Amino acid sequence: MLAKRIIPCLDVKDGRVVKGVNFVNLRDAGDPVELAALYDREGADELVFLDISASNEGRATMVEVVKQTAGEISIPFTVGGGISQVEDMKRILRAGADKIGINTAAVLNPDLISEGARRFGSQCIVVAVDARYNEELKDWEVYTHGGQKATGISAIKWVQDAESRGAGEILLTSMDADGTKDGFDLSLTKAISRAVGIPVIASGGAGQVSHFYDVLTEGEADAALAATIFHYKEIAIPDLKKDLITRGVEIR
Repeated sequence: MLAKRIIPCLDVKDGRVVKGVNFVNLRDAGDPVELAALYDREGADELVFLDISASNEGRATMVEVVKQTAGEISIPFTVGGGISQVEDMKRILRAGADKIGINTAAVLNPDLISEGARRFGSQCIVVAVDARYNEELKDWEVYTHGGQKATGISAIKWVQDAESRGAGEILLTSMDADGTKDGFDLSLTKAISRAVGIPVIASGGAGQVSHFYDVLTEGEADAALAATIFHYKEIAIPDLKKDLITRGVEIR
């Protein structure tokens, strides 16, 4: 079994890290370059950088901030937001990213997954999925454009399609749990983890150390991602890792 990973997420809007609840009410959380360097020193296993307004506003990802951030860290670095074609991927990888995160563009053009995997390798392609439970469908539904547009697509079917097209990893965000600090969505995470054979990063809802243990064991996630609790110093990564190791979870 692969060792589990702890991944801080930098949601960036207009060059600053922001965080909200259920994808709204954003507040400033600091400078992305400074936070990235801090997390590298604290022992984060990877970082995720998301330009959260890029897809919605039709802008390209902020390449300069990516370059600066990549220059400050030595851990793997995934960048997403506004990446809609292979040339965008190439530019971001050249700027220093190790992996590319695609969400809205992949739903609109699923061939982008296979094109990216063919050009740069599956290990570079992370398909980000924003999902919310739909009572009418009795299923989790995929949302695009920063969580603003419902697609009617089943999250489980979508991740299976993404894997078959060459995705190397799934970054799964529960919109129901996002920013609530009430815990990860274990039902969603387990369902997605069991639906695919590639690693699943769980995101949305982390509020305390036990939530990470729950999602990495009961939720069957390969990695756990969080933002708010790390940005506002509510949980320190070294303490979190120490607790997980004590509980028998193999951590990188």
